[in-house]
Amino acid sequence: MTETTLKNTKKSAKYSVIKKYICQNIESGQWPQHYKVPSENELTQQFDVSRMTARRALQELTEQGILVRAQGSGTFVSTFKSQSSLLEIRNISDEISDRGHKHHAQQISLDAITVTEEVAILLNLKNHKNAFYSQVLHFENDQPIQLEQRYVNAALVPEYLLQDFTKITPHEYLSAVAPLTEATHEIEAILAAENICKLLDINSSSPCLQVKRRTWSSKGVVSLAILTSPGNKYRLGTHLKINK
Repeated sequence: MTETTLKNTKKSAKYSVIKKYICQNIESGQWPQHYKVPSENELTQQFDVSRMTARRALQELTEQGILVRAQGSGTFVSTFKSQSSLLEIRNISDEISDRGHKHHAQQISLDAITVTEEVAILLNLKNHKNAFYSQVLHFENDQPIQLEQRYVNAALVPEYLLQDFTKITPHEYLSAVAPLTEATHEIEAILAAENICKLLDINSSSPCLQVKRRTWSSKGVVSLAILTSPGNKYRLGTHLKINK
């Protein structure tokens, strides 16, 4: 380790320095998919830390899906898939940027529509079944990574149809005008309809991961989003800390 690295180690939590070191090697391409990373003992010696500290760094990266630990064999770089947190609701463009990749979006549709009885109930539309509806295709490094279909409570977000969702994501806009106070998730593996497969550039037999998410502001249910991603390009993961 260089003198600069040692100084930075003293300033930061040591397990965080180890995590950063591992991630930098992965992102630079020095450690490709399935590469065996240094063991707890090797990291303990390299960074002059306790074995518990080295174990924490490896464990957190494993929980985040960046590493995979195989009993008796060691720890390896995971298969590269885009990853999203299950519990934390983040802007997809920020997720992609955090991975060092480029995000752009294609706005497929943006309309006022008459929704089904089910959607009306989920959005708590009491007097009518009209809502706003958007379809936005998100890209990561020019590859389609997620189709976002979103139903929006028009009464709570009256200017939704005036937005350009190639310049701002629906999540980012809604967070600004109707700040999130509550959310629910439903997650399942599906085979997508033919039109969705075409947008995601996958064949009809490819499994997809679909998240149905309802979000609330202080004034009520804001939106119902259906997020569909190719199963071979995307994963959900989380690292949950509980404060006692």
